[in-house]
Amino acid sequence: MRVYLVQHGIPKPESEDPQKSLSEIGKVEVEKVAQVLKKSGIKVSKIFHSGKLRAKQTAEIMGDYLNPLEGITEAEGLNPLDSPEIWAEKLSVLKDDIMLVGHLPHLQKLCSLLVINNPEKPIIKFRQGGVVALERDDKGNWIICWTLYPEFVL
Repeated sequence: MRVYLVQHGIPKPESEDPQKSLSEIGKVEVEKVAQVLKKSGIKVSKIFHSGKLRAKQTAEIMGDYLNPLEGITEAEGLNPLDSPEIWAEKLSVLKDDIMLVGHLPHLQKLCSLLVINNPEKPIIKFRQGGVVALERDDKGNWIICWTLYPEFVL
């Protein structure tokens, strides 16, 4: 099973948009990353996102390219300060590849919890609009497979 952890794209400043929707550059970067994922044959059964607008917009762009069989949905436990244990537990029973679109520090802590069982020790750099791919082996161990940052594809 793989899980693709996606940090939302670059938002507009809060002074310009209190909901911090995606900026134009944020939309372009996420779309370019989504195009590469599609060309690479990445498939996910479902895309989950936090309730924040920038995460929803990022998930929708990803969904336009990846066409998840079970669609795109808002999910609990993906906000910036949510406990990473929530999704670590959910992932322990899932079988299909999925994508989680969220925020820092949550995604960083979830990645560290899954890979080294320590949510407080960062192990990889996240980037707005980027993807960190994790794979669970037959023994239940998670490993980082690859990362894709927008600057690699622009």
